[in-house]
Amino acid sequence: MVDARHRGAEGAVVGGVPTFRTVGGALAAAPYDGARPWVVFIRDGRYREKLTVDKPNVTFLGESRDGTVLTFDAASSTPRPDGTPHGTKGSYTLRIAAPDFRAERLTIANGFDFDANARKAADDPTRLQNTQAVALLTDVGSDRAVFRDVRLDGYHDTLYANAGRAYFHRCLVLGHVDFIFGAGRAVFEDCDIVSRELASRHPGDPAGGNGWVAAPSTPIAQPYGFLFVRSRLKRESPAVAPGSVGLGRPWHPGGDPLAIGSAVFVDCWMDDHVGARGWDRMSSVDRESGVRFWFEPMNARFYEFGSTGPGAVTSPTRRVLAEGEVRAYTVARVLDGWEPPR
Repeated sequence: MVDARHRGAEGAVVGGVPTFRTVGGALAAAPYDGARPWVVFIRDGRYREKLTVDKPNVTFLGESRDGTVLTFDAASSTPRPDGTPHGTKGSYTLRIAAPDFRAERLTIANGFDFDANARKAADDPTRLQNTQAVALLTDVGSDRAVFRDVRLDGYHDTLYANAGRAYFHRCLVLGHVDFIFGAGRAVFEDCDIVSRELASRHPGDPAGGNGWVAAPSTPIAQPYGFLFVRSRLKRESPAVAPGSVGLGRPWHPGGDPLAIGSAVFVDCWMDDHVGARGWDRMSSVDRESGVRFWFEPMNARFYEFGSTGPGAVTSPTRRVLAEGEVRAYTVARVLDGWEPPR
């Protein structure tokens, strides 16, 4: 049990249950062998902690999705205690680096105030330039991760699905710029994918744009990346204008030519904030030469099938799978035969 109101010693038995004030304390007590599930029930409250799950078979059960909040407020340019920046990968609130993690009924948020930072003057020394702020990272070692009824709350780079297989069911994901990105395999089934208003124009975004949903960096040898199935693409408020959001763009980290992103939307409802163009180009800087290259969406694996709603616009740049082709994009295929536990 984790309870922010607990005033006893960390791990003290209360009502027959070891009880902790912090999620980190409960994680530290978990065994490393993962022979049995280590189930942590987290009572409602805000837990400002930067967490890494590096032990297998850990489960977080929140008391309620909106009441149990795991949060931290680091962005890419936020300095660490030693003065170096966190970087995008280090900005996470929750990092999963072990197999068979499960989370239910809670919020994972990055509390970095993107809008307040954007309102600062350009010459303000406290204004951060790199505002990527990850809420959840599935990192090397993560596999078979399950998220049910989880709210992922952020702005720029909310969910970094970068390794292993992950399954999101009836989740809510909020953000604006590339807010679902990475090289992993991830299925989003019956989820709400909610775009937020972008307080200031992002480099590469069309004027008045509100970012992109996905930025996969799927390795070319990996047949699947992100699959959105029977989900809903919504906007947080009317301020997210019609046609102002792209479905995604191809991310090539460090200019990697073998990162051929895969994002597929199957039987999804889309509000009219999704633009007719659908997909956009994206640039990356080559690690060795420092030269900037542009990558076009038509060279990535970007498709949709059965889209409905005001944002389901017919367009030459929005490639639609044929009936026979869409059969290759099932939950079982993307998850490579793994069946997430119910």
